[in-house]
Amino acid sequence: MKFTILGSKGFIGSNLVNYLKKNEFECSVIDINDEKIFSEKLGHVIYAIGMTSDYRNNTFNTIKSHVGILNELLNTVNFNSFLYLSSARIYYGHKNTHEGNSININSIDPDKLYNISKIMGESICLSSNKDNVRVVRLSNVIGKDFSSNNFLFSLIKDAIKKNEINLNTSLESEKDYINIKDVVKILPEISINGKDKLYNIASGNNIKTKKIVEIINKQFNNQIKINYTTKKIIFPIISIKKIMDEFKFEPTSVLDILPNLINEFNTFLRKK
Repeated sequence: MKFTILGSKGFIGSNLVNYLKKNEFECSVIDINDEKIFSEKLGHVIYAIGMTSDYRNNTFNTIKSHVGILNELLNTVNFNSFLYLSSARIYYGHKNTHEGNSININSIDPDKLYNISKIMGESICLSSNKDNVRVVRLSNVIGKDFSSNNFLFSLIKDAIKKNEINLNTSLESEKDYINIKDVVKILPEISINGKDKLYNIASGNNIKTKKIVEIINKQFNNQIKINYTTKKIIFPIISIKKIMDEFKFEPTSVLDILPNLINEFNTFLRKK
């Protein structure tokens, strides 16, 4: 069985390639600029091309990645199935996170560009009238992404380099995190066997910033200075009932892997 991973150099894409090869799947990492992409049989395509923390300063490539390239490939390449990786970030400000719930976004807010572009990508896929095209909305994926500037690693990096953590939110802020190992395991299953068109992939539980900071500080013998504001940002609990029912999905605890992740990141930074 063949998979083609688009965006194979990114964090999720590279981990997905490693997982598939380890489990003896045929895995192609063809470049989107290679003309062969339009003539080869790609098998099960997983579209992991996207922007993350850089999207605010790179609007053109954000739209190109989430919408433009997707639209071209979806209508021209040969595939058995096509799975688009969207984001559960689009649920912010909503109470109901079931996949069938309507999403409302204020386009006047420039910070919503990421969400709008992801929803546009979803719309292209879901309106394609192709039964083998699906979408997943991913929570905040955590793993050995040591080059990342995401929220979690920025906290760890500050603790290591500055002995200080500076937060622009409250310690009571909270959101959902999911282990990369859970993500790469469930994505191929959805690609091959998904009965529906849209799935959430998350842990289904929020973690408070306070708990994360406590674990980081404990790893450094409680020597880290913590600065924070009163601004509270709380994401809604993401529903994972669909993947639990259909795939017997059981997410692991990110808090369990966090201490080891901190130690490995510390070693990584010290070697640089």
